[in-house]
Amino acid sequence: MKEMYVNEKPYQIIKLLGHGKGGYSYLSTDGTKEYVLKQIHHEPCDYYQFGNKIESEVKDYERLKKIGISMLRMLEVDIENERLLKEYIKGDTIFDYVLRDEVKPDYVEQMKKMCVDLYAANTNIDYFPTNFVVQEEKLYYIDYECNDYMEEWNFENWGIKYWSRTKEFLEYVSKEK
Repeated sequence: MKEMYVNEKPYQIIKLLGHGKGGYSYLSTDGTKEYVLKQIHHEPCDYYQFGNKIESEVKDYERLKKIGISMLRMLEVDIENERLLKEYIKGDTIFDYVLRDEVKPDYVEQMKKMCVDLYAANTNIDYFPTNFVVQEEKLYYIDYECNDYMEEWNFENWGIKYWSRTKEFLEYVSKEK
């Protein structure tokens, strides 16, 4: 089993949870508890421009925390190794629910309630369904990415297109295979 360190403390990597624009997220453990360990990467992304990714993660986390978004807690930041340690919330992603055609109307309603607070704070998040986990019927944002509000990228104009088995969602799934 691979081991990675966050601020000189070892964590065993259990499995890859996901790979996004900014990094790789792994399910990890310190032997007593499970965590998400995110390793920042510097792979090119032709549709998104980053500054300092680790600083952006911390700044975005603080911004979302201030807004009151339901999300994973950030537990540690390792600037030197560009790693974050986050709380782990066990559950299926909205993407998983969409694949099974099991998205409950309440999940969309929870997202819309989140949007009220986000929009009031002039903020959009990444509404793609892989960024949300449901645990005990509660929706959690598991990414920290956020940007200033732009109507074309809000939930109603962009995100919702991927929260059901739409043409856009099915095209995405077929491209990923």
